[in-house]
Amino acid sequence: MLPVLIARRVGPFVFYDHMGPAEFKPGNGMDVRPHPHIGLATVTWLFEGTIRHRDTLGSLADITPGAVNWMTAGRGIAHSERTPPDARRDGQRMHGIQVWVALPRADEEVAPEFHHHEAASLPHIEQPGAQLVLIAGTAYGQASPVKVFAPMFFIEARMEAGAHLVLPQEHHERGVHVIEGEVSWGGVTLAATEMAVNAGDSAPAVQAKAASRLMLFGGAPLDGDRHLWWNFVSSSRERIEQAKADWTAGRFGKVHGDEVEFIPLPG
Repeated sequence: MLPVLIARRVGPFVFYDHMGPAEFKPGNGMDVRPHPHIGLATVTWLFEGTIRHRDTLGSLADITPGAVNWMTAGRGIAHSERTPPDARRDGQRMHGIQVWVALPRADEEVAPEFHHHEAASLPHIEQPGAQLVLIAGTAYGQASPVKVFAPMFFIEARMEAGAHLVLPQEHHERGVHVIEGEVSWGGVTLAATEMAVNAGDSAPAVQAKAASRLMLFGGAPLDGDRHLWWNFVSSSRERIEQAKADWTAGRFGKVHGDEVEFIPLPG
């Protein structure tokens, strides 16, 4: 859903993908083979299903709905995302969001990290007619424990029909993505799967025209343009060329426990 021509980024968010909903029959599952990243952090948020994360740091974590996987690629990391054996055996529904957050220029080459945060560690915020989970960043006077590198917010919101929700005013750029239901934002009606963005010193309130689940995201404007090629994000085209060469030469290392397969560099 991001990037598009009219919105290349929203705050530090440079890529936004709505996964599913998809139904995996018993014996089937998701298999995203090992692949590399630089210059960004990936964030996975699930509504349904389970994904097993492995990476070149040796991390192993199963993410389930309500928990957060935050992986800082920095100067380079490779990881895989697969359906765990039990869920593959039994079958499962998969539905969620994955985003890429570009790192500030000063942090593009930081050491890679991976952090898993259980659901109970995240702030749950009550607003009139709305229940919010602060996945990352700051909003409504609270802060998520997830380590971020620049001002931002990422929220799941559930709204009752007729409720109004004022978006965090401290962040200059904002986006709204409707998962279920229908909302009105600044005179624009958004149905399920639709997204709108806004920038400025203030933003109109979101009004739920029906019981709705939505994602709210944004932050401070990014400190300059970013180049995106495949899974690489950087302020430097030359750095992306180096990452291409490093992946081809095997310099990212092996994903622990998933050493055999990998996704080749696109031709």
